[in-house]
Amino acid sequence: NALLCGIRAARFDVIVTMDDDLQHPPSEIVHLLTKLDEGYDVVYGTPEHEQHGILRDLASQITKFALQSSMGVGIARKVGAFRAFRTVLRDAFAHYRSPWVSIDVLLTWATTKFAAVCVRHDQRQYGASGYTFAKLVRHALNMITGFSTLPLQIASLLGFGLSLFGILVLIYVVGRALLFGIVVPGFAFLASIIAIFSGAQLFALGIIGEYLARIHFRSMERPVYTIRQTTDPPESDHDAD
Repeated sequence: NALLCGIRAARFDVIVTMDDDLQHPPSEIVHLLTKLDEGYDVVYGTPEHEQHGILRDLASQITKFALQSSMGVGIARKVGAFRAFRTVLRDAFAHYRSPWVSIDVLLTWATTKFAAVCVRHDQRQYGASGYTFAKLVRHALNMITGFSTLPLQIASLLGFGLSLFGILVLIYVVGRALLFGIVVPGFAFLASIIAIFSGAQLFALGIIGEYLARIHFRSMERPVYTIRQTTDPPESDHDAD
């Protein structure tokens, strides 16, 4: 939230964000700006060799997976705190008020022009990282539930799969009884009925969840379009007179 506050207070044409532990050397900023000049709107600095522990790396991968589902762009696997982007992009999320903030997701509201460059990543010299495994996992869950409908889609698919499985088992049980006179013990019939109704409930909850998600996304005031630049119509001869 503090980062979002700083972005809204920025005064220059380009904003650069980075961690305050200097693991991202300020001298690497020039590489981001050079890539930005090629026509991109957002450029991430991807470490050549990350200087983190195993748990931190695992948590980072979980977070990036969550970002992939939330951002919907291929660059999600290369995102990080070291980034440069054009200040004008903040206009797309000027009215965002939710306490759960993901700068990377908000940037996708304004542009699709993302890029990444390799940068140096140094060892931490002082103190300990505030990004613990638990915090990163919590951040990933917040992104999945706050900016993505992936859990609802999984519930719908799971419900549809269970219903389909139950129907197939029911057809098998009834078919054997009608065609061959073989009566399958009651458990198979009961299990198929339970699977059908359980799946139908999950599928229905997923559909209801999709509608609730639309209300949720609408409450975030995400713009349906963004305007980068406008041009005035040329003056006609009549106007000149």
